[in-house]
Amino acid sequence: MDAATTALVLTAPVAAPCAASGVYAVRGMRRRTPARTPLRTPVPAGAGPTPPDLGAAPVPAGLPHGSVVVPQGSAVVPPGSAVVPPSSPVVPPGAAVVPPVVVLGCGALMAATLPRGGALSAFGGLLRADALTVWLLLVVGAVALIACGTLPAYLAGEREGAQSAAVLHLLVQAFLGAMCLAVLTANLGVLWVAVEATTIVTTFLVGHRRTRRSVEAAWKYVVICSAGIALAFLGTVLVYYAARQAGIDETHALDWPTLVAGAGRLDPAVTRLAISLVVLGFGAKAGLAPLHAWLPDAYGQAPAPVSALMSGALAPVAFAAVLRYEQIAAAALGTGLTRGLLTGMALITLALAAALLLAQRDYRRMLAYSGMEHMSLIALGAAIGTPLARAALLLHIAGHGLAKAVAFCASGHVLRLTGTPLIGRVRGLLARLPWLGGAFGLAVAALLGFPPFSLFASELGIVRAGFGAGMGWVTAVALLLVLVVFGALAVRTARMLLGPARPARSPGPDPAPGPDRDPEPAPGPWPGAVWPLGLGLATCAVLGLTTGPLTDLLHDAAAVIGGH
Repeated sequence: MDAATTALVLTAPVAAPCAASGVYAVRGMRRRTPARTPLRTPVPAGAGPTPPDLGAAPVPAGLPHGSVVVPQGSAVVPPGSAVVPPSSPVVPPGAAVVPPVVVLGCGALMAATLPRGGALSAFGGLLRADALTVWLLLVVGAVALIACGTLPAYLAGEREGAQSAAVLHLLVQAFLGAMCLAVLTANLGVLWVAVEATTIVTTFLVGHRRTRRSVEAAWKYVVICSAGIALAFLGTVLVYYAARQAGIDETHALDWPTLVAGAGRLDPAVTRLAISLVVLGFGAKAGLAPLHAWLPDAYGQAPAPVSALMSGALAPVAFAAVLRYEQIAAAALGTGLTRGLLTGMALITLALAAALLLAQRDYRRMLAYSGMEHMSLIALGAAIGTPLARAALLLHIAGHGLAKAVAFCASGHVLRLTGTPLIGRVRGLLARLPWLGGAFGLAVAALLGFPPFSLFASELGIVRAGFGAGMGWVTAVALLLVLVVFGALAVRTARMLLGPARPARSPGPDPAPGPDRDPEPAPGPWPGAVWPLGLGLATCAVLGLTTGPLTDLLHDAAAVIGGH
């Protein structure tokens, strides 16, 4: 590709979601603007009382006697009728998947044109795509396609108004653009800014429902993740200081390829402190202990497609930042520091996830703790560090993203169908709605590591690499904890899927009304939500059988992060 085409391909994954976000903002503002010219609508006499806040306008000549004229946008409803506000979509429902398709298309084009062991760059190296970048871009695009494809069905089930739907679409697209920027940039400062942007945007997404619990979850999320991002900022500043002290010019002091090439000149003490802060800081965004407490509340209260994006795409993007810094640390200090940090964080996170899953009664939080388990396995693969472990963790990132996106999106439909997030109150999903129960069950089966899904192959690869690298005791402890997680997830999911169908809670007053009551159940999920779930499961299964044309890309991506 020539320079102009390369710049376009590297820019489009960021520009397309941002442009879509702007379109939603403009259309949402137009829908919000009231009409200035009143529309004189004849209302037959006796159809209903004149709204007290509108009053009656003069009746033009030619209208029947007793007619009432009301301004545009008002409705006169006969007594006893239900008022249903209009909520036509701000843009066509299919428009939400256009940016993810652009991201996937650009990722596929990069994968086809990227030279083996090389990279594409634009804007003076500010945007750069190596094999790791392309792999992550494909994962983010695939997860976003599932989430954005499910979003119209979610909005239809939640009965969102046009204004609220526009805000949700706007924030989701901005979220996607920020993640793509974090993946594509080669500047560690811009990487930090992009990850911080995801924190700001997702804070509003977590609190989108505006209930007490969702707002509380949003506050917890922003406080804990901001603490983690502050640690990552300090680490980034220290890396910049070490680079300047080593004689690297200020233009390239945060350029990742330059830092890897010149890591041997960095001050060891400063670099050791910087890497420790960065691993803890970005590890918080990935859901790793000790700054993990935000995760179950945020995933449990955010809209289901948003939880899918946060677990399936944001966590891997944040951990990719850790992998980038790990290469600097390996060249400057050796592998001992990051291996110890990642091993400790992985085992602690895995133990916490296993313990908390044993007492879990909410299936959305159950999926959140499952995400902690899988991110700890990814961190363990990075700590092992062999070529097999690196390739396995990248495959695990893809498989987990696809399966978790399907699981969270399906859980949103389960919540809408049953009206409760409690595992004990959901029974007979397979009997009641086979396609939904099947999708949720298969997604959980994939997360449990059943073949043919790719998580079976990736977990097997991490285990083999762990025993082969002399980390047998760590791998054995992780296996025991994974078995605990397996049992807890399997038992709780079986309770939801099996048994006779339990009728949905009838619409009407909540027996315990309040600002945090569960949404009223709908008759059933919108059929338009079927294809994203099926696509995600099929892709996860295919990756478990063969990586096909992505095999060379997977190996090259593993080599970028040290799996030579």
